Amino acid sequence: MSISAEHTFHIPVLGIGYSIDTPVKVAKYGISSVLSIGDDDLLEKMRKYYCEKTNETYIPITKKEEDSRARRITAYLNLIQQLVNNQFEALKDSEFAPGTEITKYFELLPEYSVLKKKYNQMLSATDDLTRNSIQQWLRDNIVPGSIDVNIMTKLDKFNYTQDGEQLPVLYNDAHAAIRGFAESKVSGSVILSAGMNPRLFSYMESISAFNPDPEGRFNKKIVIKVSDFRSAIIQGKFLAKKGIWVSEYRIESGLNCGGHAFATDGYLLGPILEEFKTRKSELLDSISLIYAESLAKKNIIVDPRKLNIKLTVQGGVGLSSEQEFLLRYYNIDSVGWGSPFLLVPEVMNVDEVTLQKLADAGEEDIYLSRTSPLGVLFNNLKLSTKEEERLERTAQGKFGSPCTKNYLKFNTEFTEKPICTASIEFQKKKIKELDGKQISGDEYNQALFRIIEKECLCEGLTSPAMVVNNISNHKISTAASVCPGPNLAYFSKIASLREMVDHIYGRINLITDESRPNMFVKELGLYIDYFQNLVEESIAPLTEQTEKFLKTFRENLLNGIDYYKKIIPLIIEETEVVRDRINFDLLELEKKLV
Repeated sequence: MSISAEHTFHIPVLGIGYSIDTPVKVAKYGISSVLSIGDDDLLEKMRKYYCEKTNETYIPITKKEEDSRARRITAYLNLIQQLVNNQFEALKDSEFAPGTEITKYFELLPEYSVLKKKYNQMLSATDDLTRNSIQQWLRDNIVPGSIDVNIMTKLDKFNYTQDGEQLPVLYNDAHAAIRGFAESKVSGSVILSAGMNPRLFSYMESISAFNPDPEGRFNKKIVIKVSDFRSAIIQGKFLAKKGIWVSEYRIESGLNCGGHAFATDGYLLGPILEEFKTRKSELLDSISLIYAESLAKKNIIVDPRKLNIKLTVQGGVGLSSEQEFLLRYYNIDSVGWGSPFLLVPEVMNVDEVTLQKLADAGEEDIYLSRTSPLGVLFNNLKLSTKEEERLERTAQGKFGSPCTKNYLKFNTEFTEKPICTASIEFQKKKIKELDGKQISGDEYNQALFRIIEKECLCEGLTSPAMVVNNISNHKISTAASVCPGPNLAYFSKIASLREMVDHIYGRINLITDESRPNMFVKELGLYIDYFQNLVEESIAPLTEQTEKFLKTFRENLLNGIDYYKKIIPLIIEETEVVRDRINFDLLELEKKLV
């Protein structure tokens, strides 16, 4: 019987195209990763690419076919699972010798893992019988990494027939995506991000693939990405009432992360993790009872004592010492390392121009922007090729982007059917409205910029996979959007998978900027900047509600600082010099709030 994978990190979803096939590159080594299933057009193109590459038969699934989105997702995931299975079996059959795949599997593991210790025991064995016996045990007990998928729950737009007739809710984007995952052969997790979608959650109740077996085990698991404990318990209970068990709560920093940034009201990651640590049993017990009662109504019996939950965290982790502290002090099961992997072309689809821009990027080059058509703050890289394209079009008097993919059509300000705020159609209408207001000067320029700064993320986040894999598509731009977290500014070396994993486990150090602050300090600084911008943008005189919000936000930040001061002595993974620096940085940041 194999034991569970022993890596203590995972690779979160990065954009759309960047990690679209990451499992094919890392799962065989026991590393879990997440791919987006938001763009079924890209999935179909990647399926064709891998079928041709591996001599598999490719049968197209066209947009005109019934339930094409769900079927495309299922077909792609089935292919990825098949490829990983083939790779893993070949790895298991390889020899224990320098440079082989099975040797790489064990060399990548952390020194404290059971498998790594057993592997080292095999290396030191002095007789063939013992060595061969241990080698067979190792082969029998390794497992591949999990193939996980991400769905942004709010990206659930309606779809239409060729004649323009709206399809039933069943065919909405997120509904079709969850169905495509559920019907696939993948036995991984679906990570639900971007908050609650009650309609989608209710639909999931009808999908039997999410039910447990008699032993309380799940073939397909539900993970929800949360920003705080309150969000976890609300969503966990809501899903439990629907007979859906959440196997993992993935806690993400509100601002010190890549992609879209969902800021809290000043609640910092450390205090949030502390609450999860102290209230984990409460979370498990309260939700398991609701869940068991819900299943009983469906004549499905589950022993609540066999149910369990995992807590994972991601956002801004950059040193092995930070990971070790999270694992030990907060009892975290796994730590997400996302943005640094953008510098690992062996793992991510990053075109050469973007790769070099990321390697050269400093603190000032990675910023919170309003470029997302969703109206949510978006971590961005200055002068990405997508931004360069937008600026060039703007200089030519061309505002907006051609809407070729249609995944982010949610605005109904001017039209009955939703359109995208980055589209040519929307921006023309919005600029015409602005011109009718007869304002001028700075006020006009600022309002115009707010309209035209939106980027086509549908194209920008998928194009890297097309470019890297030489997949031609004349309909879309090849310019890339990229959304690294602020932590990437402190990495500049283009690395191999082995080098990045060695960095994660403290065997080498890839941090190239020694001024990098502790992850908690960095997040605090980001929140203080965010708070100061909120204050500056608040229109005087402040309403009672706004004044109360800003006061609470500031108090939460100060409470967070007090918390960090208290736990500094407990961060034994760092030297005394580093702990003193953390304390100094906290005091300096506190001055900005006093």
